[in-house]
Amino acid sequence: MILDRKTGAVRHARFRDLARHLPQETLLVVNDARVAPARLWGRRPTGGRIEAVLLQPPASEAGPGTYEIECLTRPSRRLKPGTEIRFGPDLRAEVTERTEAGRTILRFFFERGPAETLERLGRMPLPPYIRREPGGGPEAELDRERYQTVYARAAGAVAAPTAGLHFSPEMLEDLQQRDFEITALTLLVGYGTFAPVRCRDITRHRLHPEMVRISKETAETVNRAKTQGRMVTAVGTTVVRSLETAGRAGPPIESLTGPTDLFIYPGFNFRVVDHLVTNFHLPGSTLLMLVSALAGQELILEAYRTAVEHKYRFFSYGDAMLIL
Repeated sequence: MILDRKTGAVRHARFRDLARHLPQETLLVVNDARVAPARLWGRRPTGGRIEAVLLQPPASEAGPGTYEIECLTRPSRRLKPGTEIRFGPDLRAEVTERTEAGRTILRFFFERGPAETLERLGRMPLPPYIRREPGGGPEAELDRERYQTVYARAAGAVAAPTAGLHFSPEMLEDLQQRDFEITALTLLVGYGTFAPVRCRDITRHRLHPEMVRISKETAETVNRAKTQGRMVTAVGTTVVRSLETAGRAGPPIESLTGPTDLFIYPGFNFRVVDHLVTNFHLPGSTLLMLVSALAGQELILEAYRTAVEHKYRFFSYGDAMLIL
């Protein structure tokens, strides 16, 4: 779907024809975060089964050792401090704390590198509305490839920047041959991005911080495009949050390495991003509020009604929208 903010017009197109609908020489910015297989199943000494999703897995270069990691656990009410969980012959953890947010701090004892261990024992942390058997199976194995963008490089995310799932290597090459510039940044997508807003006053909602890395080269590429009057198109809401975090005092933007908890909702002043490629989002989510901030709430709701009528697929493995 193509949504024109100026006219309110909605058009329908194939994603492979994206180049036909973008202004010439547009700069596309993608998120090269790579999803870690951070969902684990283990057992307590009593034999009870425990599922744990590591919200911030150790860096891919991390070595064997002890790491305290915030996790989503299920079931969690019986997990008291000191409880041991065995996830595999060379991986165990101990409960150290239950947080006020209902999460669990686990102290992991990695006998081997965390990345290698998770790759061997873990499953992809798909959103809960995508159901897979705990033991895996053909679909779970396919998810290891399907739930990654073709340009995924920086390991450590626990969710995919799903707007990028639509691209193939051939399509990226075609865009570049047509004089569309492509640059990458990293936002390690966390669970907080998808947590529903439960506050009646949305300004009180707080996002879980996520790590952002924008290189000097990427910052210079974005600044050059803005100076030249070219459009900056974010591929995904994570790219919007990253660029607007870096552009709070600009443009120009500067290179950045650090956390962001930027919550974008209607009334936000966009300084960097002109257009957005995004999927269709869950009701009550911060993602829906972000696209409403960019295009206007009424226009987005009308576009979503049209999407339902035309049987668009929603959420992570769904269809895309281009907001111009």
